[in-house]
Amino acid sequence: MPPRITARTKLLDAAAQLFYAEGISATGIDAVIAKAGVAKMSLYNNFESKTGLVMAYLEARHQEWLGLYQARLEKAGDGAGGVLAVVDAYIDHAEAGYEHGFRGCGLLNAAAELPAGDPGRSIVAAHKLQVEQLLAGHLASLTTKKQAEALAGQISFLLEGAISRAGLEGNSTLLLRARAMISDMVEAL
Repeated sequence: MPPRITARTKLLDAAAQLFYAEGISATGIDAVIAKAGVAKMSLYNNFESKTGLVMAYLEARHQEWLGLYQARLEKAGDGAGGVLAVVDAYIDHAEAGYEHGFRGCGLLNAAAELPAGDPGRSIVAAHKLQVEQLLAGHLASLTTKKQAEALAGQISFLLEGAISRAGLEGNSTLLLRARAMISDMVEAL
């Protein structure tokens, strides 16, 4: 017998699909509940409010990316392979086969909808900082700490631009171009 899927999981999955495809503001609680196929009280029993659901969605997106990164890292190792594992995790995300196509970084899309000071923006900022720190850690085995940190910032900016543009185009082509540029940058060390 397959394991039972909890109402919380159903709600998070439905929210992830709808928030990414249509946006947080455009997605009402009733749409999430209908897509999840659960009772309205299930939402309030698990998340208290739409805000709680949004926070859980943002954390789940972060964890999802970390899982993609860890899977890539296991095959790539540290140093240059680790840097490319970060990039490849973003490519994997772009190629995930979203119902309405790739729309860019789900975390940045969400942050763009949240007002300044919203706690959800802190989750997104922490994710982006962690990505840059991961890059710096991998680069530190190839160069000095100072140069590793500077290059990690440059690669992070290049990645963010590529993700944004790839989201506009709806595919991973620009991320693949960015990967080639980043590979050249790392090889030059």
